[in-house]
Amino acid sequence: MSEHFDVYGGARLVGEVEVVGAKNSVLKLMAAALLAEGTTTISNCPRILDVPLMADVLRSVGCEVEMADDVTRITTPAELSHRADSAAMGKLRASVCVLGPLVGRLKRAVVALPGGDAIGSRPLDMHQNGLRKLGATSTIEHGCVVAEADGLHGAQIWLDFPSVGATENILMAAVLAQGTTVIDNAAREPEIIDLCTMLTEMGARIEGAGTSTLTVEGVDALHPTEHVVIGDRIVGATWAFAAAMTQGDVTVTGVDAHHLDLVLEKLRLGGADVTTFDGKGFRVVQSERPRSVDFVTLPYPGFATDLQPFAVALSSVCDGTSMITENVYEARFRFIEEMVRLGADARTDGHHAVVRGVERLSSAPVWASDIRAGAGLVLAGLCAEGVTEVWDVFHIDRGYPAFVENLNRLGARVERVTAEPDRVVAG
Repeated sequence: MSEHFDVYGGARLVGEVEVVGAKNSVLKLMAAALLAEGTTTISNCPRILDVPLMADVLRSVGCEVEMADDVTRITTPAELSHRADSAAMGKLRASVCVLGPLVGRLKRAVVALPGGDAIGSRPLDMHQNGLRKLGATSTIEHGCVVAEADGLHGAQIWLDFPSVGATENILMAAVLAQGTTVIDNAAREPEIIDLCTMLTEMGARIEGAGTSTLTVEGVDALHPTEHVVIGDRIVGATWAFAAAMTQGDVTVTGVDAHHLDLVLEKLRLGGADVTTFDGKGFRVVQSERPRSVDFVTLPYPGFATDLQPFAVALSSVCDGTSMITENVYEARFRFIEEMVRLGADARTDGHHAVVRGVERLSSAPVWASDIRAGAGLVLAGLCAEGVTEVWDVFHIDRGYPAFVENLNRLGARVERVTAEPDRVVAG
């Protein structure tokens, strides 16, 4: 059996939607629980497919994981396995973030190479080089990252690129290393700050969260904690783009609007009326057809690469021509092939895309290649004539809790359809 969404065009989204915990934070927080014996409680967890997948990864190394509503409890034993090579590892990229905690606590790790979204090359060189600086050996053997150390020590580490994953892995290994570690050109994303906050609650000594330099004073041991996940800025931005694209009026709560300053400013430039609520949410009202705006993806605080599909989708229905530049993941522009099926006037040249807005897209079967591409295609379908079939919606379920239900509450008509195998159209 296979599922797809039927998206009925012509909707104008109006109402309020609440954002829950960030996917890009909760999975790393779950991994951080490996650093301390005992039970760590994480609340405001999103009900998405990736959370139980990460739970399976943690169970594979000996943890007990209980999930109820928006609360996840992870009980980490005194004796952990250093091998994280369960089948779940191949289904999500974030599973590699158990590497740092296992090396930090056990001084040894065998971690299966991760899977996840098809958005381009994401090598682990910086992860491995950082661990080597801390005193570990690290190689790739039989499809696994293998890291070992007699002991970890502080080091000065410079990242060639402010990689979120590398920053997280090095940080989680360094909190239990002897001495001082300085990570320069570190990622600055709000999710990094959230991880630093939780690690500090566990007893780690970290300075510089939210800046490009993290200073970590190693400690002998950490303890469990209770932590609340920050709101998901990418999901919040999705609803902001949805309001602009459908000329709607959407209020978003549960997310810090300051995490989306650049996104909301871009929507203002496109003609939206944007109101923010002191870090607790925002409202986007688009009263007429949006005007074209250029977008350039960059590490935070730049425009997030995760939001590039929404920039393309919005530009496809804008008045005017937009230039979208992708500087992070080269394969993100696969999304444009599907937008062209919907009648978008878009062309790519290297890491640039030129999109000329049309008044109305046209329905067609389309296929999601990753989480954000899937959501972007659904929003595009709301702006198309007829009924758009969006396939491979398991990607969307990995990142968006109650996506269809929230859309329908806002006035859309989106139906989840289960198809027999012989009805599935090849993408």
